[in-house]
Amino acid sequence: MKLIDYIRIWLACARYSVVRTMMFRFDFIMWALVEFFWMGVNLLLIQVVYDHTDSIAGWSKYQMLLLVGSSMLVQRFIMGFVWTNLFEMARNIRTGHFDFFLAQPGNPLIMVSTRKLDLDGLSNAVVATAVVIYAANRLGIDPSLLDLLAYAAMIFCGFLINYAILLITVSLTFWLGAAQGIEGSYFTLMEFSRLPRQAFKGAAGVLFVWILPAVVVSNVPASTLIHGFSLTNACWLLAVTVFWMSLALFVFNRGLRRYASASS
Repeated sequence: MKLIDYIRIWLACARYSVVRTMMFRFDFIMWALVEFFWMGVNLLLIQVVYDHTDSIAGWSKYQMLLLVGSSMLVQRFIMGFVWTNLFEMARNIRTGHFDFFLAQPGNPLIMVSTRKLDLDGLSNAVVATAVVIYAANRLGIDPSLLDLLAYAAMIFCGFLINYAILLITVSLTFWLGAAQGIEGSYFTLMEFSRLPRQAFKGAAGVLFVWILPAVVVSNVPASTLIHGFSLTNACWLLAVTVFWMSLALFVFNRGLRRYASASS
């Protein structure tokens, strides 16, 4: 299949998701408010902490707000574009319904990852963007076009890294037969993305800054807006993205070889 064919299929799936969401408006509003409340609690926590201190690991209140907003932005995109699809992928592997995607002419990973949109997740991406803009405004940041483009590219890299971690986690279903509870490890790991890199010392720094990509996905984009574009940081984030996406594709393809379809 050509790229244009994938785009047409994705647009058709997006249109279906919008129509389906509008059929269950109360459910959409309720879950959007739940996510909005969760984001509000996190922002309120920042306010409470900075009522007692001016700086945490060298980060001021609005720098921290920009960092948390960047982390939220990446996670809202994950929830909006791929979370539901990958969550259902684990169930489809277990039940044999994954055959449906293998029978389609396109790449099975693309087809399974782009089938549905979660509009309540995407709606709160607007809120996360507003948090980033507000924090940048309070910091007096006037980013250049290059800084904005670099920030957007780094948020996309953060999205790919989150997607890779989630895909690796869900792909374990090929071996384990179930992934209940395992998905929670993704959220546990990404909780650390709301903390500044300088807060991690010793073994925690090695683990969460250099081995696991929990910190880089939010710290590098936020630092780009605060301190300007850094080629070193950009290369670091790009290298981490390439490594984790390559690992995720390797694990998925290896798992696919073990898949026993419903007819087996």
